[in-house]
Amino acid sequence: MKMTNTIKLTAVALTATIGLAITAAAQNAAGTLPSASTKQGVTYATDIKTILDTSCAKCHSGDKPKARLKLDSLESALKGGKDGPILKSGDSANSFVVKSIAHLTGDHDAWMPPLQNRAGIKPLTPDQIGLIRAWIDQGAK
Repeated sequence: MKMTNTIKLTAVALTATIGLAITAAAQNAAGTLPSASTKQGVTYATDIKTILDTSCAKCHSGDKPKARLKLDSLESALKGGKDGPILKSGDSANSFVVKSIAHLTGDHDAWMPPLQNRAGIKPLTPDQIGLIRAWIDQGAK
């Protein structure tokens, strides 16, 4: 009986250790915040809408968007969702949406798109994140 309890405790500890290792690996894979793109004149209509339509609009549009956050128009993106604005115009490094798409929030539920999502949407690339950063830094127009 004592051996069975030892095996169970070892299994629980091993499972927890593996879970922490996976979490740490995911955070390390995300690394640091990608640099803002050097492209000038970045606008929602010409540069950002396509990214958001591909990676975000499946869940963040329509009549019942997740977190009441719609990203299918400039006005909606600037308005934010149930928790308020998701970006700080002129300050991409401190904008929640950037931390979220770069998978740099401590809350993995806030990572967008979620790592395991039903739609199979892939994480944004560093270039896409950089373009969104440039858009926000240039005034989110």
